[in-house]
Amino acid sequence: MNRDLSPKSQDLVDRVQAFFDQHITPNEARYEAEMHALRAAGNPWQVVPLIEELKPIARAAGLWNLFLPHPYKGEGGVSNLDYAPLCELMGRVIWSGEVFNCSAPDTGNMETIERYGTAAQKQAWLEPLLDGKIRSAFLMTEPAVASSDATNIECSIRREGDEYVINGRKWFSSGAGHPNCAIFIVMGKTDFEAARHEQQSMVLVPRDTAGVTVLRPLNVFGYDDAPHGHMEVLLENVRVPVENILLGEGRGFEIAQGRLGPGRIHHCMRSIGAAERALELMVDRLSTRIAFGKPLSAQSIWHERIAESRCMIDQARMLTMNAAHMMDTVGNKGAKQEIAMIKVVAPNVSCKVVDWAIQAYGAAGVSQDTWLAEMYAHQRTVRLVDGPDEVHRNAIAKIEIAKRTVARAAKSA
Repeated sequence: MNRDLSPKSQDLVDRVQAFFDQHITPNEARYEAEMHALRAAGNPWQVVPLIEELKPIARAAGLWNLFLPHPYKGEGGVSNLDYAPLCELMGRVIWSGEVFNCSAPDTGNMETIERYGTAAQKQAWLEPLLDGKIRSAFLMTEPAVASSDATNIECSIRREGDEYVINGRKWFSSGAGHPNCAIFIVMGKTDFEAARHEQQSMVLVPRDTAGVTVLRPLNVFGYDDAPHGHMEVLLENVRVPVENILLGEGRGFEIAQGRLGPGRIHHCMRSIGAAERALELMVDRLSTRIAFGKPLSAQSIWHERIAESRCMIDQARMLTMNAAHMMDTVGNKGAKQEIAMIKVVAPNVSCKVVDWAIQAYGAAGVSQDTWLAEMYAHQRTVRLVDGPDEVHRNAIAKIEIAKRTVARAAKSA
C-alpha cells in the first residue's frame, strides 16, 4: 500500500496538529492541576472543566467523531486509514481523545450501536453519544473466569416475558466511573446449552437501572484513571426490555469480534503516538544531561536505543497503516490477521520505547514529575485490553498454519 497520506487525511492531520498546538499541549499542566484539585477534594469522579471547555471548540472546528468510518447523519465518515495519523496524535496526550469525542470505550460502543443497533436503539443511545452528551461503558471482562476466552463468561441474561434479567459481576469496565456514563453494553449468556460461540448475547443496560451497582474503581499500577476509571460492577436481577438486545440472542460473540477490531487498531494508533513522544523526550533528555564528561546522547548504548526505537516505531506504524487499509478494503474480518499482528507489535514497541525513556530520565522517569510513568502503566495495560498478546499470537499462528495446509493441499492435488 502507498504510505502517503491522502489530501483529506493530510488536511485533518494539519488541523488536529494545530488544535494540539493551541489547545492541548499548552493545557497539560492545567488538566493535571484540575485533576489534583478534584482528588484533593475527595472525589475525582467528576467532569473535568478543561475537557468540557475544549469540546465545543473542537466540534466547531470540524474535529469531532473522527473515528467513525461510516457516516451517520452527517457525523464521521473518516476511513480507518485516514483516522490512523489523527489517533496517533491523540495518543501523545492520554486525555485528548475525549476532546474530539474519540475516546475509548465510547468509540467502540458507538461503532457497535451504529453497526448492530436498531433505529430505536440508535436514537436513544448512539445519537447522544455522538453529540457528546453522555458516555458509556463496555462490560465483558469478569473476575471469576479467564475472560481472554470470551466463551468463559458467566454473566446470565435470562428472558422472563418481555424482559431480560441480568445477573453477574464484571470488572475493568472502563468508563463506568464517569459521571456522564449513561449506558452499558453488557455481554453475557442467554443460552448456556447452545453451541460454544452461540451462547453469548449483548444487551443495552442504562446505568441507572435498578440492580446496577458500581462497587469500586480498580487502579492500574496505582493510577485510578479518573474520571472514567476501570470499575467493578455488580448486576443483581437487573431488568431491561427485550428490545434492548443487540442484533439478537446468540449473536454476542459475533458482535464482540466486530467491535474489538476497530478498538484494537485505535489502541495501536495511540500506542504509536505515545512511543513517538517518548522517543522525543528521550533524545531531549539525553542531549542535555552530562555524565562521565560528555552528554548521555554521546554514549554508544544510547545510540543503539535511539536507533532501535526509530526502527521499531516506523515498523509498527507501517503495520498499523496496512491493517487500517485492509479494514477499509476487505473489512474487519478479512483483516483479522493484520489486526492481531499490530495488537501484538504496537503496545510492545511502545512499552519498550517508554521504558528506555524512563531509563534516560533516571529517578525522575518513575516519578509523578514526568509523563512517562503514567504512560508506561497505560501502555503495559494495552498489552492486555481487547485480548492479551498470547491470544493474538495464537490467532496469527493458526492463520499461518491454515495457509500452508491449503497451499500443500493445492500443490498435491
